[in-house]
Amino acid sequence: MKRWLLAGALAFAAAGQGLASDLPPPALQAPPRAPAAYVPPVSPVYNWGGVYFGFNLGYGFGTSNWSDPLDPGGTTGNFNLRGFLAGATIGANFQADSFVFGAEADFDGSFIDGKTSSAFFSVGTQCETKNFWFSTARARLGYAADRVLFYGTAGGALGDVAPGQSGNFQRTTKGGWTAGAGLEAAFTENLTARIEYLYLKLGNTTCSSPAACGADPGGSPSDTVKFSTSMIRLGLDYKFH
Repeated sequence: MKRWLLAGALAFAAAGQGLASDLPPPALQAPPRAPAAYVPPVSPVYNWGGVYFGFNLGYGFGTSNWSDPLDPGGTTGNFNLRGFLAGATIGANFQADSFVFGAEADFDGSFIDGKTSSAFFSVGTQCETKNFWFSTARARLGYAADRVLFYGTAGGALGDVAPGQSGNFQRTTKGGWTAGAGLEAAFTENLTARIEYLYLKLGNTTCSSPAACGADPGGSPSDTVKFSTSMIRLGLDYKFH
């Protein structure tokens, strides 16, 4: 009986080895996958394109000059003008890569004023030049470094030149030109702030009012009055995307 059991065990073992040799080899286990690399989110580059409007506040410092064309020696020489200004701005920007092209217009009320004594024009009085308002229409060209914009600007200007004496002024609207540069920064998607310098030159005006410019010995005055000013302005704008 034992011989039969031993023979059966040997036969079963031999059959198991043959069956194992016919089975396919076990599949190779794939190596573990490396963890995905972390890619931090990239903030979008600020877009300066769009229509905007805003307000500005600034200070002007310039010069004026009165002269009598009938008397080459009859002049006040240049005298200083100073005063605050404030107004509104509207414009539009177009951006191509890092370059920003735009057009802008503004209107400012002005308190720029200056006076000087001149015995030639009237003894005991002062020649005074005021500017009550001005407006500009300008092109802008800038370079954007994300949320910071460096720009230059130039265009036409319109404003009044008001010469006078003893509180009487002759106001005349004159055309001119302006040019400058600035720096603007965006601190939200819609709000930007700027600081800029502008030079404004208005055309010469002729003062012909005896009440404003005094009387010439030969009759009504015909004095040439010049006006120019530099300005530093701060602005706050709201931009529509």
